[in-house]
Amino acid sequence: MSVLVDTNVLLRSLQPNHEQFHIATSAVIALREREVLYVSTQNLYEFWVVCTRPLASNGLEMSSATTVIEMQKMRPLFKLLQENLLTFHRWQTLVSTHDIKGKNSHDARLVATMLVHDVGKILTFNR
Repeated sequence: MSVLVDTNVLLRSLQPNHEQFHIATSAVIALREREVLYVSTQNLYEFWVVCTRPLASNGLEMSSATTVIEMQKMRPLFKLLQENLLTFHRWQTLVSTHDIKGKNSHDARLVATMLVHDVGKILTFNR
């Protein structure tokens, strides 16, 4: 089975002092042994935003150059799910059918990408 790795797991893997660091890194290592792990283009956009955002705004305040290096380190670990017009249509159906609003629309986009690419699981810290 395939697993999408959520942005929050990617970010925790960069923060050795975070309480979820060991869980995030251990889970990725363990799952890579038996699953195909994916990230979506949306995960990468979100990763960039949080990494380069100031600490005062709940970011990691990393430079663009450092963020690029961290993203390059991730590339061999995960396959990339591309978004396309079908992803958009699936997302639009999800948000309208289930009356999804606000920030939850971002998660619906991940779900739409998963559905289009037949990825059945997500590794996340979200409930």
